[in-house]
Amino acid sequence: FLSALQVLIVPIIVDNTITNDILLSTFPFLATMSTASLSRAALRHRPSAIFLNSARLNYDQKLDYSRLSLLTNLHIHNVDTITNAGDILSLLQTHRPEIIITKEMEVPSSILQDPNFPETVKLLCEAGTGYNNLPIDVAKEKNISVCNIPTYSNESVAHMVITYIMNFSAAMFDQARMIYKERDRTNFKVFQHPIYEITDKTLGLIGGSGTIGCNVMDVALPLGMKVLISSRNDKLPPNHKYCNNPNVTVVSLRDLLQQSDFVSINCPLNKETRHSIGKKEIELMKPTAFLINTARGAIINEKELIECMKDRVIAGAGLDTQEVEPPSDDSELWTLDNVFMTPHIGWRRLETRQRLVDMTADNIEAYCKGDPINVVNIN
Repeated sequence: FLSALQVLIVPIIVDNTITNDILLSTFPFLATMSTASLSRAALRHRPSAIFLNSARLNYDQKLDYSRLSLLTNLHIHNVDTITNAGDILSLLQTHRPEIIITKEMEVPSSILQDPNFPETVKLLCEAGTGYNNLPIDVAKEKNISVCNIPTYSNESVAHMVITYIMNFSAAMFDQARMIYKERDRTNFKVFQHPIYEITDKTLGLIGGSGTIGCNVMDVALPLGMKVLISSRNDKLPPNHKYCNNPNVTVVSLRDLLQQSDFVSINCPLNKETRHSIGKKEIELMKPTAFLINTARGAIINEKELIECMKDRVIAGAGLDTQEVEPPSDDSELWTLDNVFMTPHIGWRRLETRQRLVDMTADNIEAYCKGDPINVVNIN
């Protein structure tokens, strides 16, 4: 019933052929519907919005944008990304939105500083967790709020970490390559790859005291793994979920790298963490250990990683994120048999993406009510 009703109502709202008071008097339950979160305030203030690269998120056309359409006069630009600053500015000049939505797409600071940048823009909404692609300081100078979605993919990304661990422990990548790519079936007779149980193995979490780290531990600990967390402090805060768990220990980064069988990067990308994992850090790891990155590609110094993997300093690396996605055609990452890449799929599960759309709508609804949430460029 709700879906059918939205099909009727959304065009009416968008075309402004009926006032909000008439709409609410005709369908009074819209003002209190918790299932769609259609508050009276949101209906009264319907700003213009543009999703600059919707196809990055809704690449399979399976997501429901109806709530975004009810909250805003929404224009969908159905491309994966826009790399030309002039094209971005042209779209903004044409639609003059109050809200700009992006997904992992760089918006250069020069766009906001251009004299033709629409003064109508009041909110930059990143449909994701990382916001290093947005000029948050310039936006602040222009009184434009920037918000993100900090928690939409926590479990999905954590499960990606576990997926890599399980695959590495069973040499699944190597075996699949032998059987399907190289047509080599000798593994069925004489097994050629080391495999082992993950019970009692040590998992090191760089940036592991946060929410995603906790979600990784939610799965790793019941599997019998021991967990090390690198932290500037010598212990977890008292209210942390795993503060008193005997199988969770806070150590220095050096100790974590030296002792772990698997090292997972789960910290944000910032000035301090950019290229913070390089040759010096990788050489501290066990030769049998694996490095996993589901955070941001630029946390690893890829040039130094490639050098280490060529020299087989560690057993392997699993990269769901890379510094440039995808890596350039001539990148040596493609040729290394001990580096396994996935196309940043940690957040791409259908349920995760729909949750992202819904939480983006939460951010916009809060903005419409005058009580913005998840704003990242305020003191």
